[in-house]
Amino acid sequence: MHALVHSATTIGIHAYPVEVEVDLSMGLIGFRIVGLPDKAINESTDRIRAAFKNSGLILPEKFITVNLAPASLKKEDVLFDVPIAVAILQATKLAEIPADFIAETVFLGELSLDGRTRPVRGVLSIVHAALLAGKKRVIIPEENTREASLIEGIDIIGVSSMTQLVGYLRGEISIEPTISTFQEASQLPKHLVDFNQVKGQQAAKRALQIAASGRHNILLIGSPGSGKTMLARRLGTILPPMSFDEIIQTTKIYSIAGLLDTQSLVTERPFRAPHHTISQAGLVGGGSNPRPGEISLASQGVLFLDEMPEFSRATLEVLREPLESGTVHISRASCAVEYPAHFLLVAAMNPCPCGYFGDRKKQCSCSPQQVAKYVAKLSGPLLDRIDLHVNVASINYDEIKDATLAGKSSAELYAEVERAVAIQEQRLGDMRNARMNASQVELYCVLTPAAEQVVRLAFDKLGMSMRGYHKILKIARTIADLDGAELIDRKHIQEAIMYRSLDRATEAS
Repeated sequence: MHALVHSATTIGIHAYPVEVEVDLSMGLIGFRIVGLPDKAINESTDRIRAAFKNSGLILPEKFITVNLAPASLKKEDVLFDVPIAVAILQATKLAEIPADFIAETVFLGELSLDGRTRPVRGVLSIVHAALLAGKKRVIIPEENTREASLIEGIDIIGVSSMTQLVGYLRGEISIEPTISTFQEASQLPKHLVDFNQVKGQQAAKRALQIAASGRHNILLIGSPGSGKTMLARRLGTILPPMSFDEIIQTTKIYSIAGLLDTQSLVTERPFRAPHHTISQAGLVGGGSNPRPGEISLASQGVLFLDEMPEFSRATLEVLREPLESGTVHISRASCAVEYPAHFLLVAAMNPCPCGYFGDRKKQCSCSPQQVAKYVAKLSGPLLDRIDLHVNVASINYDEIKDATLAGKSSAELYAEVERAVAIQEQRLGDMRNARMNASQVELYCVLTPAAEQVVRLAFDKLGMSMRGYHKILKIARTIADLDGAELIDRKHIQEAIMYRSLDRATEAS
C-alpha cells in the first residue's frame, strides 16, 4: 500500500516542495525514513508511534518505509511529523482522503508524544511558496496559524492534535480557515522615542537624516555620554515605512530564526545592537544547520555596532561583502545558504582608548600613538564602506536646559526624508543614492561650475581616490535631494566633504 502527501522544507528563507511517500509492506515490523533526513527527522518514528497510540489510533504492524523526495535535497527540523502521519493514515485507509484534496494541500507540523501538535519554524516561507505553487490550503499546528494567515489567497487550517486532524480529514468535524490578519498586523506602531528628546547635536541629527534619505552607512565618533546611542536608536523614527515585500521578507527571516513568539509580522524596521563580544557566526549566521545572524535579522533596518573598535577585527571584516552585496552566503559541507542582509550600518566609537580625545570637558590621557593605534583597529576597506563620519561633541549644562536646542522632531525630519526618497524613486526606482554604480554617479550627480571647482580643489589637495570621489558625489546627491535641487551646488559638496573626516585623514596620509 502506497500513499503520498505534500509538504515542504526551508533552506535559507526559501521553501522547497517535498513529497512525503509512505509504503506499507509485509514482513518484519519496522519504521524507516529515507530521503536525506537529519537526526531530528529520523526521531519522528518514535514521536509518531506514541502520538498514534495516545490518540487512539493503531499503527499498522507492517514495515513502514517513508521517502522524502527529492532525495537529493537535505531535509532538516521536525516539521515532517504531521505529513508522515497523514500519509500513514492515507495508506492504511484510516482516513479516506480524496485525491484532489491531497493534491491541493500542504501539511507540516511536529507531534508531541500525547498527540498534540507543536509549532515549527519557517511556516511563513512555506505558506508563501505553497500559494505561488497553486495550492489551496495548508494544514499546520494551531499555534502557527497567526503567522501563516499573513499570506492572503490560501486557506490556513490549524489543528491542535492528531485527534482533531483525523476528525477533520474524515469529515467528522469542520475547521474554519483562519482569517487573514495582514491588515491588522501591518498597522505601524507608534515610536516611543523622538529626535526632539536629544538636546543639541544638530550636526549629528543632520547626518542621520542624510543617512536615512540615501541609505548611507554612518559612523558616530564622540566621547562617552555624548549621545551616540540615543541618536542611533532614533534613526528608525525617520526611516521610510516598509513596503509589502520588505515586510514579508523580514518576517520570513524572523520566522526561520524562530523569533515570532508574540508577534506575527515585522512591520517596524528592525534595530539590532549586538554586543562587541559577538562571534563571526553570531554576526553573519552559521551553525551546522545555518541560521540567520544579526546582519540578516537587521535586514531592511538598522545594525548598530556600539564601541566598534572593541569588536574583533576578524568579526568586523566579515561585514565587508554583505555591505557591498546586501546578501550573506553561508557554506557548509551539507548545504549553502543565502540570507538577505540589506541593513543600514550605524557604528559608534570613542575617539581614543580613554574616550576623551578632543573633548571640551575632560583632558585626554592617551598618547598620539595610542590614538592612532585605536583608530587603526578599523581597517581601511571597512571604513571605505561607511559613507558618513560624524563627530558627536559632548554638551554642557546650559545646552541641556535650553529648550530651543531640541531641534526638529522626528516627524519634521521624516517629512524631509520622504520628499528626498520620492525624488530617488523617480530616478532610481527601489535603489537609493548610496547604491549607485559609477555610470549612475556620472549620469545623476551633475555639478554646477562652483561645485566643480570645490571638488577639483578637494581632489588635488586631499589626495582623493576615485572611490572617495564617488562617495562625496553620492552624499552630495542626497543632500541636494533633501534641498529639492536638481543640480549639486557648492554648499552640497562642501557639506558632503565635511562628513568624510576619517577618509580625508587616511587619504592625506
